[in-house]
Amino acid sequence: MKKITDERLIVKNLKNIRIAYILQTLGIIGILAYDAVTKGLDRMRDNPLWLVFMITTVISAYLSMSISVEHENVEKSPKKNLGVSIIVLLLISTVLGFLVSKSAGYNVIDGVICGGILFICGIFPTFYVFKLRKKQQDEQIDK
Repeated sequence: MKKITDERLIVKNLKNIRIAYILQTLGIIGILAYDAVTKGLDRMRDNPLWLVFMITTVISAYLSMSISVEHENVEKSPKKNLGVSIIVLLLISTVLGFLVSKSAGYNVIDGVICGGILFICGIFPTFYVFKLRKKQQDEQIDK
């Protein structure tokens, strides 16, 4: 199979892949929705398609982040953006942890665990975007 060099064909191929991905995702969501309605949410999460759906969603989000960073203007400092992102993430995690601890049936430990998990899950994309911005800034300096 020869590599495609015509830009029109490359764009058309990417559009076809996007349509196939959308249809595949809708099919997975449909199957998971059917499982949720007929068997309940716990049984739906036991379905291996749930894991496939979560993995593809996370990968898609990370790939979109790299495109978004390349589309940004480079004038902003990556370190300043990192600091702001961490502060916002910390505030959101704290507020969510507080709200969980005040909910009926939950205590302070549950709030700390929930806020901590949210913070840990949010810190990885934050540092990934920082790394992408730093790399882009370094490439701009080298030019």
